[in-house]
Parts: sequence; C-alpha cells; structure tokens
Amino acid sequence: MTKRPLHAVLLRDAVADADQLAGPLAKALDGTGPAILPLDATLPAPRLRQLTDAIAPGAGVAEDTAVVIATSGSTGEPKGVELSAAALRHSARASLARLGLSAAAGGGAGGWLCCLPVTHVAGLQVLVRSLLSSSERTVAPTLTATALSESGCSYVSVVPTQLVRLLDEPGGAAALAQFAAVLVGGAAAAAGLLDRARAAGVRVVTTYGMSETCGGCVYDGVPLDGVTVRAAGDGLLRISGPVLMNRYRGGPDLGDEFVTSDLGYVRDGRVVVRGRADDVINTGGHKVVPGEVAAVLESCPGVLEVVVVGRADPEWGQRVTAVVVPADPADPPSLELLRTHVSERLPRYACPSEVVLTRAIPVLASGKPDLASLKAAGTLREREHFPALSVN
Repeated sequence: MTKRPLHAVLLRDAVADADQLAGPLAKALDGTGPAILPLDATLPAPRLRQLTDAIAPGAGVAEDTAVVIATSGSTGEPKGVELSAAALRHSARASLARLGLSAAAGGGAGGWLCCLPVTHVAGLQVLVRSLLSSSERTVAPTLTATALSESGCSYVSVVPTQLVRLLDEPGGAAALAQFAAVLVGGAAAAAGLLDRARAAGVRVVTTYGMSETCGGCVYDGVPLDGVTVRAAGDGLLRISGPVLMNRYRGGPDLGDEFVTSDLGYVRDGRVVVRGRADDVINTGGHKVVPGEVAAVLESCPGVLEVVVVGRADPEWGQRVTAVVVPADPADPPSLELLRTHVSERLPRYACPSEVVLTRAIPVLASGKPDLASLKAAGTLREREHFPALSVN
C-alpha cells in the first residue's frame, strides 16, 4: 500500500542545478517532505514521458522510500530504483568513514565538488555526503583544471572519461593532486589510467557499485562497512548489506541480497570484477569477457583508450571488436599489433577480429560507455574520419 507522495524534480542542468535538489533531498531524507524522483528536464520529450509514465504514473511510494532513481543502463526499459533514507545515509556514512572523515558536523572538512549529474546515483550521493557531514559543496557544471583549483574542495567523484580529460589538460594533474581523494567510478577504469594518475600524485580511490546499492559500495576492492560481496557458482557477484535498494518501482521487495549482472570473484577479501555477464561475447562457441580483453589492450603501444564489444557476425555468431582511441591519430595501432598483443596474454579466440578507430569513446550521461552505440556496426565509421579495419 502506497503512503508517501512521490514528486519528480525536473532539473534543466543535471549538474549545474544540483543545489536545486539539495533542499528536497534533505526533506526526503528526514521524512518532512515527499519522496523525490530527480529527472533531467532536457531529455527528449518522448524519453521524459517514458520515464514518468513508467516510474511516476501518479501513485505514491511505500513509506520506506525516500528517493527513486531512474535507470536503464545503455539499453532496456527504464526502471525506478527505490532507495530508503536509511540506505542512502548508511552508504554516505560508510563512504565518509572509509575516507577517514566523520558524518558529524564539519566532518567533511574541505568540502565536496559536485561535477556529476545528480539525476544519477553517483552525483546524488555527493549531495548526501555533503548534507550528512554539514560540509561545503561546490558545483562545477564544466569540469576543468581551473574549476578544480578554484573550488576549494578536498573531495570529488568523477568517471574515468573525466579523469582522462583532466590528465590531458594542462594543469589538470596538478589540480587533481590537490584533492585529499578523487573517487573514480561509474565504469571500469583502465589500470594504465590509474597508474598515470597516481604517478602524478593524484590520490585515486576506485569505486564499484550501482543504483541498486546506493552507488559505490566497494572502495579499492574492499567492501564498505556492513557490505558483503560474494560470488556464486554462476560467477555473478552478489551484494548484501544495509545499502541495498528496497525494490524496483512496482516490483516486490528485494530481500537480503542483490544479484548483479557482473562476473567476478572475491580473493583475500578483495572484490575483482571481470565484466558484465550480458556483455560476454560468444564467438565460434567460445565465451570472451570484453573487460578482460580491454584490460590487456590498455597496455598495447599506441592505445590511449579502448572498449571491447561483440558485434554480429554471420560466420562466428559474434566477432570481438576493439573500439580504440589512438594515442597518436596519425599513427594508430594496427589490427595485427592488437591481435599479437592479446594472443601473448589470452587465448587466441579472444583476439579482436576488428578494430574501429575513433577520436573519443561515446558515453552516456552517467559516464558509462554507450555500448548500444558501440555495438551498432557502422555508427562510429560513419562519424569518424579514421577507417575501420577488419580481418579478412
């Protein structure tokens, strides 16, 4: 039985208007206001209508729901993830504690820089942390080295794409190095990118989580306090603890454990994520985990960024496709080089049979690679000047 009203909060700029959400969020957390559904008002009208029809059709929500986050990943029908105030607060406090901060007044000394859309859970949690710690908050609609330097903040959450661009920008690495911690999540960060950041003095903290877990619940491979991660026989990671969502909008209560779509394992208390199960490439009867191939290609000479996807192939079912941003556009890595690099480290069937060169990896608003676009044959080829190469 629904008891609590649900109000959609439309934001004209999901980053710049972060402060507009802070008031309704505070009231949603302490119970003095309705539950909220933050939405990007600049979405195409049909998409915005689809979200509101699916998630906020007029009925309220259960009393234990404070925030509903709209999520659909890169494909699929939209879902409303119902999060309780208790789960959001536990996540924020555990995050602050892991960073050596307190949730007491002033505990977030130095403050938080908000540069992620607050319509997504990572940006929303920046607001929750600043509210719980009574710390200063600065909003940076455009994340630049200057914005970092002038923010006066000590903590920031970014996605890998933002980290890459800041390290490439003059003065960006130095500006990042001034922060007490730079949380990197939303998508897998390349080992080479993290090494590069740390070599520049940036105190990087990798995070793993999803909307269903109130955002990042594993920091640098170690679950936050109260969170348990395990892998079952199917290889999928399962998460339990007080950060879990209540339910999907219109669905049954979740229960004690959330089964992710991520393949991985836990070794010596550390969580290792191999990649998403629904992204596994089936080529000629062999199963290839794209994230593992991408991790190998990240160390290949001439590769600046890379995402690996499976594309339809009439003979093999799917072909392993490497979408590469070359370090030097004038001298991009060849398909032969990529295949040789992978074959020395992984089974030969994991070698890419196609490479698409692009100037930038397309990403969603959440910062995750736009896999639907990457899997669509021809999309990047039509847009970019680089040729696409494939094995004959």
